[in-house]
Amino acid sequence: MENKKNKILVVGSSASAYALVKVLKKSSSVENVYVTSCNPLFAELAECIDIREDKPEELLEFVVENSIDLTVAVSELAVKSDIASVFNTASQMIFAPSKQSANAFISKAAAKKFLYKQRIPTPKFAIFDKPQLAYDYLKTANMPLIIKCDENSLSVPDRFAAVNVSEARTYIDDLFFRGEKKVIMEDYVYGHDFTFYVITDGYNVLPISAVADYKFMSDGDGGIFTSGTGAFAPDYKVSFEFENKLMKDVAFRVVNSLEKSGSPYVGIMGFDAVLKDDGSYCLTGLKTFFQEHDADLVLNLLDEDVVQLFIACAVGSFADDYNFIRLKNKFGVSCVVSSTGNDEKVINGLDLIEDEAEISYFNVKKNPYFEYIASKGKSFVITRTASTLATARNLLYEDLSCVNFSGIKYRKDVCAPVK
Repeated sequence: MENKKNKILVVGSSASAYALVKVLKKSSSVENVYVTSCNPLFAELAECIDIREDKPEELLEFVVENSIDLTVAVSELAVKSDIASVFNTASQMIFAPSKQSANAFISKAAAKKFLYKQRIPTPKFAIFDKPQLAYDYLKTANMPLIIKCDENSLSVPDRFAAVNVSEARTYIDDLFFRGEKKVIMEDYVYGHDFTFYVITDGYNVLPISAVADYKFMSDGDGGIFTSGTGAFAPDYKVSFEFENKLMKDVAFRVVNSLEKSGSPYVGIMGFDAVLKDDGSYCLTGLKTFFQEHDADLVLNLLDEDVVQLFIACAVGSFADDYNFIRLKNKFGVSCVVSSTGNDEKVINGLDLIEDEAEISYFNVKKNPYFEYIASKGKSFVITRTASTLATARNLLYEDLSCVNFSGIKYRKDVCAPVK
């Protein structure tokens, strides 16, 4: 199988999917890459197919007709549509968890309940399906308070850090007004934010890397609370001993619980966590794949052929083929660039960024003049790797200094030296 050239289908259209497609294109074991995106930027890398991510039967038909060897579902929408079960029933190789096994990784409400039942530390929380009950909770809630909708959203804000009752109530109103069925509130936990990534075939599980995450839009952890605005890896604040503790008390416990329930999880698991000043930790969320600001970072630090790695998990040879996941002896830093305001702007300077930089796009397109255009919200993420963390950071901000457009916004303190 190692000498075989594989046809790969990536189901997803996010920055994470873009990052994966780039890595797959570099693999010596890949013949062709297909992706479920109509974005012309994807078309520069892979063959785009016009099939929705939540149409597993149509995707299966495409896979059979085109002799696709491996499908990788990056999209949570595809996982929620149970693409894994549809493909497995048809004996088509897929790297993705089933809908049932990934329920707690897609629904934030289910995640909180699952972590609580597994006795895995998580911040105090409450879940509401009616506005008035949420308002009543605010009367005695600790501030600041994190408020989240039940499922991730790429189009609208899905979380908010409220510093007072008035802010909290306004955001709750917004969530229910736009049709959210559940609203989750949890205490804000002070400490070091990181995500611990592992890979599993549903039975065996191995660590990949811990990634330090920056959640707020502005320097010094100010401004809007987001899913992520920057990162660096490996995270030196997460020691080898602490990783072993996370494997024992979190990863193995989660994988074993899902396997015993009859729903083994195949794929990447991301554990969002906070390392407190006293050395303890708590989990704040679960992820079905590498987060968009982490994907280039982790994928480019891997010293493995991801195709062979994913296939091993999909066919059940993972435990025999891998005793550990190799990482390059390098460090990486990433930063998300966003656009403020509602109008579209021409991005200047992307052509000046060094070729060694990795760029993945959130919400960018090209106009008829082949200029890159940014719309409101997250635009793209730039990642640099180097032999030291300081060098990677310096290279990153040299690249960022080349980019400019009206309303550009990014953090200046990602991986800043501790004063």
